[in-house]
Order: sequence, then C-alpha cells, then structure tokens
Amino acid sequence: MTQLKVPVGPADHIEGDESARCTLVEYGDYECPHCAAAYPIVKRLQKHFGKKLRFVYRNFPLSQMHPHAESAAETAEFAASKGKFQEMHDLLFENQEQLGSGLYAKLAEDLGLDAKELQEALRAKMYQAHVRSDFTGGVRSGVNGTPTFFINGERYDDSFDYPTLMGAITAAIGESA
Repeated sequence: MTQLKVPVGPADHIEGDESARCTLVEYGDYECPHCAAAYPIVKRLQKHFGKKLRFVYRNFPLSQMHPHAESAAETAEFAASKGKFQEMHDLLFENQEQLGSGLYAKLAEDLGLDAKELQEALRAKMYQAHVRSDFTGGVRSGVNGTPTFFINGERYDDSFDYPTLMGAITAAIGESA
C-alpha cells in the first residue's frame, strides 16, 4: 500500500475533529469532472460518519488538462486566508462549469470577500506556493490523478462510489457495516 508522505498538519484544510477515528485525505482538482462527482459523495460520508470522520482537502491541479484548475485552487487558498476555505471549496465544485475570473469575483463577493483583492492575489500568484506544495506532496505520495484518496494514511485505490468508499471508511473505523 502507498503511504501518505506528508502528514496532516496546520497548513491543511481540515473539516472534523482531530480525534476522529478516520481521516480521509483527498487530492483534488476543481476542474476535474471526477472530483466534481466525488464532491457530493464526500459530503454524504461526512454527514453519515459525523465526528468519526475528519476530511482533508489538498490541491492537485492538473493544469495541462484543466486550464482553470490552478487559478481555482489559488482562489480557494485566498478564501482560506480569510477563513472561508470550505465555503469557497464547495462553491467552486458547485459551479465547476463556469470556472474563471468572472466566477471567482462573484463567489468572493457572495462570501463577503474583496473581489479586487482576490484578482490582485491571483495576478501576483500569492497562493501559488501553497498549491504547489500540496501538489508536490501528492506526487511524493504517489498521486498521479484526481481524485486520489487516502484513508488513515493509506492510499485508497478502489472505487469512490458511496457504498464502496463508505465500506472502506467503516472498516478503517472498525465498525461493522
């Protein structure tokens, strides 16, 4: 089994309790249709498992195939700097077909963030280092596509459909289904 090389830490975007019995790490790309399909599944799993599941999202923009992936990831990082990562993460996936500077400005405004400040941050590539750090950590962990999941530090290579992923998390938690 391939191991997660970069442990979950303070630079990560974490939803859930540190003492959760299972940590699900996703390396994702905001423009990837498979990641968009995984997004509601992860939300459903979070609801199902509650405090037993901690979710971590890391950027893995496949920029050669997805021209907006990097800017979307930087937009999410900008929102994170203002305490709005999860909200922006959700909105980016929910509006995946419209990714681009116009959408980013609208979403920033919807979240009460300064759209001009976001545009300047994107122009200056202020959050590129964080995105690239996530990407590099993914490569070191054997990520070569999106979405790639790790369950309690072990790469998960099975289907990410709800029943299969739920079964793997249930097993990691140590419960019967």
